[in-house]
Amino acid sequence: MDKAMLKKVTDFFSNRSTETIAEDCLGRKLIYDGPKGRVGGYIVEAEAYLGENDSAAHAFQGRRTPSVEPLYGAPGSVYIYSIHGRYCFDIVTQPKDVPQGILIRGLEPSDGIDIMKQNRSKGGVNLTNGPGKLMEAFGIHDCDLNLQLVNDCPFKMDLDHKRPFRKVIASERIGVNQDGKDASEPLRFNVAGNPYVSGILKRDSAPDGGWD
Repeated sequence: MDKAMLKKVTDFFSNRSTETIAEDCLGRKLIYDGPKGRVGGYIVEAEAYLGENDSAAHAFQGRRTPSVEPLYGAPGSVYIYSIHGRYCFDIVTQPKDVPQGILIRGLEPSDGIDIMKQNRSKGGVNLTNGPGKLMEAFGIHDCDLNLQLVNDCPFKMDLDHKRPFRKVIASERIGVNQDGKDASEPLRFNVAGNPYVSGILKRDSAPDGGWD
């Protein structure tokens, strides 16, 4: 990665709140150049996790195990983890050793759709309307890319352009410990009306996906 791109990645994934970064990821294209070819789409849902003081975060109360260690990496680092047998994709935010990040939860496919359908044996909105689903669609079943920087590894995010949309919805996160103090914080951001948002009801989906 050249210095200009490194600065762009560092600036995008730090120097502002993780909540702001998560929201700013919406509408951006995320690409994975995998062994079967290029796959990807537009981010429509992202969750913010705020580190040591966030009861839903992996680094809550300073937890620092080998599996969580990538979360303490440089801004823009990849943090992949497994939960219930499925893999999820996080991007580290904030300076090194400040363990905050964003979980990419939903993606509207645009590239390599046939490859993703083969990987998932499914199609339609069920292809990528959840964090484990989109990683399965990408064909990722390990954590080998941890600690590599976005845009300097097979994961690429377009930091220069966004697909315009009408409205963002902020709501509570999904699948976090409901007994924690931060369980109901509105830290899940999504493109309102997009059918690839996890858990959205069909009646709440907009025919145009919420795009302008």
